[in-house]
Amino acid sequence: MQPTDIRKPEYFHKVVDCQWACPAHTPVPEYIRLIAAGRYSDAYMVNWESNVFPGILGRTCDRPCEPACRRGRVEENNGCVPDKSRPEPVAICRLKRVAADHKDDIRGRLPKPGKPNGRRMACIGAGPASLTVARDLVPLGYHVTVFDSDAKGGGFMRTQVPRFRLPEAVIDEEVGYILDLGVDFRGGQRVDSLKALLAEGFDAVFVGCGAPRGRDLDLPGRREAAAHIHIGIDWLASVSFGHVDTIGKRVIVLGGGNTAMDCCRSARRLGGEDVKVIVRSGFEEMKASPWEKEDAQHEGIPILNYLVPVAFEHEDGRLTGMRFQSVRAERDAQGRRTLVPTGEPEQRFDCDAVLIAVGQENAFPWIERDLGLDFDRHGLPVLDKVTLQSTIPNVFFGGDAAFGPKNIIWAVAHGHDAAISIDKLLNGEDIRERPDPLLRMTSQKMGIHEWSYDNDISPEERHKVPWAAAEKALKSIKVEVELGFDVASAWQEAQRCLNCDVQTVFARNLCIECDACVDICPMDCISFTANGDEAELRPRLQAPALNLTQDLYVSDALKTGRVMVKDEDVCLHCGLCAERCPTGAWDMQKFLIEMTHAGPGCHGKAVKREAA
Repeated sequence: MQPTDIRKPEYFHKVVDCQWACPAHTPVPEYIRLIAAGRYSDAYMVNWESNVFPGILGRTCDRPCEPACRRGRVEENNGCVPDKSRPEPVAICRLKRVAADHKDDIRGRLPKPGKPNGRRMACIGAGPASLTVARDLVPLGYHVTVFDSDAKGGGFMRTQVPRFRLPEAVIDEEVGYILDLGVDFRGGQRVDSLKALLAEGFDAVFVGCGAPRGRDLDLPGRREAAAHIHIGIDWLASVSFGHVDTIGKRVIVLGGGNTAMDCCRSARRLGGEDVKVIVRSGFEEMKASPWEKEDAQHEGIPILNYLVPVAFEHEDGRLTGMRFQSVRAERDAQGRRTLVPTGEPEQRFDCDAVLIAVGQENAFPWIERDLGLDFDRHGLPVLDKVTLQSTIPNVFFGGDAAFGPKNIIWAVAHGHDAAISIDKLLNGEDIRERPDPLLRMTSQKMGIHEWSYDNDISPEERHKVPWAAAEKALKSIKVEVELGFDVASAWQEAQRCLNCDVQTVFARNLCIECDACVDICPMDCISFTANGDEAELRPRLQAPALNLTQDLYVSDALKTGRVMVKDEDVCLHCGLCAERCPTGAWDMQKFLIEMTHAGPGCHGKAVKREAA
């Protein structure tokens, strides 16, 4: 194999998987170390720079970083918890909340409005994508006007995430940080015409209005019993604004996504005694996050699978029940799944109310079709996936409005990308030339056997976040269920982090091939061996490197002709190899990746980017 250049961002990508799995590329190990040190405000600001809403995301994030966490891999491979049957990642998301809950007043650390540059831009919708665009551009001197039909900013974070998951005070605080930068917020002002908005002379427009329309089910009985059948996202918004405060005792929720989980748990708190979720897919195929399903079941809500709705039953307009057809999943030779009736009798369930949460779709009735803005067959805008630019050069989209429903962290990532595009466009630059991240490496050596970070590996299992007592939580839609880690539990959970951004760096010219590092490595991930092709080399290492998705760290030829090979897949980053090495051939160096946002850093030298 060719020697590895660990200073290339693509190698760092393979080592610190959690940072790269996060769409906003939050430097996870960095803020976890700060939490462990009790530096909560510093940890909050590290998060704020990248994901913008630490307190909100610390409660609601879909956690794409956690499946990528290498803690689970090393435990699974007989690492620090060899007897554990279910290896679990570090509680990255809930540690983010710790920084938000325990920080000091950070308003003095926020950026100030920049010197006006004479450019005006409009954001349609005050959700996470638009607010991120405003956050990035106002400090550069742009005059940013944010329009929203609701009186307060926050978008679906405010209208559709239930208060028992996300208190309104947290939304007010973190949305306020952005609006207080100098954003011209037009709450309660709906945009009814893109043509009219463009005629106002804005230099650029960002559309971040979300996917506001929930899908319906046109089944027998739907019209007759309409008063008792509700579209999930609309019903959640009505609950959020206090327009709805009760529901029938027997409730069926249709759908298997996170919205369905919010609906069933909300219904449970508004008087639903017999609440069930009914899904046409299998349990494992549901789109809801695993923890969302677990939370619903924890509150006594059953999830029934492989049932396709057939009809709503009613008597004189009063909903009485629903009928379902039993199906099973079959796959063809290409692996495509179809649902096939089992032939069993239909199943019937009594109900007083039904919440339909079977998906969302975009609705753009306010965008005139003669403007030159193209839409695809799904009704989504035709966009450049790198720049988020539409077929009207100065109109950009992001969040759910761009590619359909996802989650808050994706909306934030779109906001950052769109802000770069807008800034480059209005500075006359090629917006497809995206800036490289800034990569820094710093040795953590303080002495022969001492490092500037805590390299002790905690053997503890993932700590559970405490919940409010069920008898209290289920009585009110506003009582927050998760209480968050206290300081002691947060410190213990932070110790589980493997500091993946502190990387082993090998100096070939200093190595005397004594194999001391091989002897002390607790994971057998270091080998000195003859070089070869990757497929031939992997199985004959000290411990076979079987995870083909993880790159090997390979040195240039040593004095004996052998090479040093390290398998990053199971490395604990404990530094024992560097402590044991008699010549200092091993060092522990911290990578710091700074993703470029809009501003001076995104101008100048850059490279063409293609959509992933």
